[in-house]
Amino acid sequence: MPRPRREAAASGGPARSRSALLLLLALALAAMTSAARAGELKPYQATYAGIWHGMTVAVSHLTLERTGDTWTTSTSSSPRGIGHLAAGIFPPRQVSVVRVTAAGVEPQSFRSEGGERDKASDLIYDWQARRVGGTLEGAEVDQPLAPGEQDDGSVQLALIVELLAGRAPSSFRMIDKSGTREYQFARDGDATLQTPLGAVATVVYRAQKAGSPRITRFWCAPERGYVPMKVEQTRGDEVQWTMEIESLTRAP
Repeated sequence: MPRPRREAAASGGPARSRSALLLLLALALAAMTSAARAGELKPYQATYAGIWHGMTVAVSHLTLERTGDTWTTSTSSSPRGIGHLAAGIFPPRQVSVVRVTAAGVEPQSFRSEGGERDKASDLIYDWQARRVGGTLEGAEVDQPLAPGEQDDGSVQLALIVELLAGRAPSSFRMIDKSGTREYQFARDGDATLQTPLGAVATVVYRAQKAGSPRITRFWCAPERGYVPMKVEQTRGDEVQWTMEIESLTRAP
């Protein structure tokens, strides 16, 4: 007796189901792999306009490079117009070397030079001895070092790494002349910026030292590895300085 048509159709069902399941798993794995790649820290080069009191006074070039197990952020700023008056805000040269671990960014050294003499810094970190030493804005530094501590050269990269890891930072402790200072971080919403790169969707984070009237905001672009499209410091209702993206090139 002939087998009913629906049973004949069902005879290949398990094989087709397994094939469909394998295809779905393969697609899911590919999507996860793609997402993992999108979440990796990658070398990049960026150019920013430095704006002070509404005037463009500097152009800053930032490069993030990887060498072995360390990452180096190099920033060079060239004055425009009266830019020499804002050299303390946009220093001519800064170099920060860090390691990126599962726990986040671990600074190795930081150097800032070429601007005002009392703003020059040169820090060396010894994580085995748990100490940091050198000079910070002209002052001698030799103090204990705790996990997670950052400096002015590493904190922006630390924010990027935390966001790439899917973590929302609540605070960072920063090396100070006589210890550390704590900055509270909080998400300040979303914003789409009109930039030379086109319209860019960003998440906004704010950083503020306890008791300080100054607030620094970072507009980070998830689709571009959370690289900041804009950084701005305000004091009350006054915008003190702004850095706005002009160009960005990231490694594939």
